[in-house]
Amino acid sequence: MPGAPTVIIYGHYDVQGAGDLSLWHSDPFVPEIRDGRIYARGAADDKGNFYPLLFAACAMARDGELPVNVRVLVEGEEEAGGESIAKWLAADERGADAAIVYDSGMVSADLPAVTVGLRGVVMLTVDVRTAERDLHSGMYGGSALNALHAAHAMLAPLLPGPDGMLRDELREGIAPPSEAELRSWEQLPPGDEVLRAAGARPAYEGAGAEYYEKNGADASFEVNEVKAGEPRTVIPHRARVTVSQRLAPGQQAAAAEATLLALMRESLPAGAELEVVGSHQAEPALFPPDAPAIRLAAEALQAAAGVAPAFTRVGGSIPIVADFAAKGIPAIVTGFTLPDDPFHAPDESFSLRGLELGERSARELLRALARVREG
Repeated sequence: MPGAPTVIIYGHYDVQGAGDLSLWHSDPFVPEIRDGRIYARGAADDKGNFYPLLFAACAMARDGELPVNVRVLVEGEEEAGGESIAKWLAADERGADAAIVYDSGMVSADLPAVTVGLRGVVMLTVDVRTAERDLHSGMYGGSALNALHAAHAMLAPLLPGPDGMLRDELREGIAPPSEAELRSWEQLPPGDEVLRAAGARPAYEGAGAEYYEKNGADASFEVNEVKAGEPRTVIPHRARVTVSQRLAPGQQAAAAEATLLALMRESLPAGAELEVVGSHQAEPALFPPDAPAIRLAAEALQAAAGVAPAFTRVGGSIPIVADFAAKGIPAIVTGFTLPDDPFHAPDESFSLRGLELGERSARELLRALARVREG
């Protein structure tokens, strides 16, 4: 449509593996409707979310009701990092006025959400070496450097303090949440309830009260895996360690990785060597709630659901969203999974109501984005 805004709608068709089939009550790759839900691998992540968006765009175009130009972007590598689509988007010259990403969820069955911020991530796998081979602890214990001890010394200074805060070097560049976001977070379930529902224990006193700011607007550091030694009296000569740092909006992945590696090398005992054997980066993304596309999206969701959506941040990463941000394309991240939907788990499912709400909101959103250039 000449002169009309252009909107990219994004989704992914790839899914996680089925896992243990005995835990499923129906074939994970043959959709089955039971009790108002559709059960299948990918039902929630991301086919149940994306299909209503695609359906609405096609139906509106067929009926002559589509007021924007729509570009459809669907990939099959999202669960494996999405590198191909990132390269494609970087090279794309056509662009868009906005992108719609139906790959998120609702706060509750009655409260939709617009995700305005996502954290990035730096993930590193390193080898810490202290000798040419494992040694006998009876002959060399106390004299020979132990790779596990060296790895412990390397990691200890990186762990959060008693108040849950990371050291200043790992928090550099963080953009604080806006007042609109802070007010919106007051609508969300208490953080202590979120932790309890997940079966988690608070990492520090007051972790629940700070849950949304900590997981959406701050950096975090985790030791994901340590492999070394054997269950016998050896001094390990090598420890393989995987760590990850979640990056808050405002931080940059390359700079964060460089800082992380510098601190790890700085803390290694004399005689220990560090080698990077694997790394992964994803940038954070943030779209202000008062940006035109986000404001129009909130109005559209309210029209479809009958209630104003919450503005949320997600502690995880959706790499394509940061890629859109890098291209100057505001991304509207929303969706209709529910907090207890078992995506990536046995009996993954998506509610039929979510399908209906997804289509209704998609129609409202595509109509609203016809005004995105008005500011």
